Amino acid sequence: MKQSKLFTKTIREAPKDEETINAKLLVRAGFVDKLMAGVYSYLPLGLRVLRKIENVVREEMNTIGGEEVLMPILHPKSIWETTKGWDRVDVLFKLKSRTDKEYALGQSEEEVVTPLVMKRVNTYKDLPLAVYQIHWKFRDELRSKSGLLRGREFLMKDMYSFHESQEDFERFYEIVKKAYIKGYKRLGLTAKVTEASGGSFSQKISYEFMVLTDAGEDDILYCDACEFCVNVEIAKKKVNDVCPKCEKGELSKARASEVGNVFDLGQKYGKDFDLTFTDKNGERQYPVMGCYGVGISRLMGAVVEKYHDEKGIVWPESVAPFKVHLLELAGKDSKVKTSAESLYAKLLADGVEVLYDDRDLSAGEKFADADLMGIPWRLVVSEKTGDKIEVKKRNENKTELMNYESLRQIL
Repeated sequence: MKQSKLFTKTIREAPKDEETINAKLLVRAGFVDKLMAGVYSYLPLGLRVLRKIENVVREEMNTIGGEEVLMPILHPKSIWETTKGWDRVDVLFKLKSRTDKEYALGQSEEEVVTPLVMKRVNTYKDLPLAVYQIHWKFRDELRSKSGLLRGREFLMKDMYSFHESQEDFERFYEIVKKAYIKGYKRLGLTAKVTEASGGSFSQKISYEFMVLTDAGEDDILYCDACEFCVNVEIAKKKVNDVCPKCEKGELSKARASEVGNVFDLGQKYGKDFDLTFTDKNGERQYPVMGCYGVGISRLMGAVVEKYHDEKGIVWPESVAPFKVHLLELAGKDSKVKTSAESLYAKLLADGVEVLYDDRDLSAGEKFADADLMGIPWRLVVSEKTGDKIEVKKRNENKTELMNYESLRQIL
């Protein structure tokens, strides 16, 4: 993509109505645009990042046997009344049509997915199974001041599994847990598996995947010697206590943001809809269900919170909108422009994702924008570089002159 054709522009000053690093940098760099609190437009660069995150999550869910579907966002009131969620779920957006029928905007999909799946499950031989979607969610949050970390409209992966027993759910949970941790690692994040209460979704204990960040809205206690982690709200321990799991490390307190969760739904939704299957003994039984969420747009904010410096964003390669930012510093030298155009064409032909800054701006403006936007590799073609290319990684200070053959070996 040529940057001169990109309709978005960078902003020098941080927006005054944004408090968090992720919101300030994403708006300044032209990745998102704020419509109102908790609601953003994803601009061309931001959408590319969102799709990269989405694809990592999709690959991990497919690997463990998840089947992708796409379910409605608009839900009839009746299914929420069946589960008693219409009056109990305080974040539910409700609306009325011109015919006076009432609806909810999906903030979770248990009410939709349970009848959808159980229409197709007859016996225990049809279980276990897991379906997931990557879709928009709506929640009537009272406070949406954390940029992409706390939205009223947000992109989420939600998966629902169906089992013939509690033991089988717990077996599958361990598989999902490993897939989640692997996926976060691919995105450059280390998530701690944190015990929490089930909230509106479940009466049982749930598990949250938390990334440490000062912009988070939860306090956790964690052990550096093992994987023990718990939300402070339900913790029986306190800071500096000996870890109850490994009995070696001490507990530390940190601010964190939830980027995923798992809820043990038990048999609630099968019972609510009176939907059963025939078990091995020929008897009718309600399925045991699990719900597994990953905040796709929230992860975008979490990555920026972790990967940035005083100049701007520093994207990990796995989620960067482009791998290479090519800067043409031609001035009035037509030979430089020709060299830059040639390099751009070569990179595209070799399958490298490139943002080509061909704009008629000063070198200082181009360097500042490149640092702000945070694309992993910066390539500069100028009169000074001659027939070579100046190469710099965004997260390093050193630059190096290379020919194209050497460059391709490291990209």
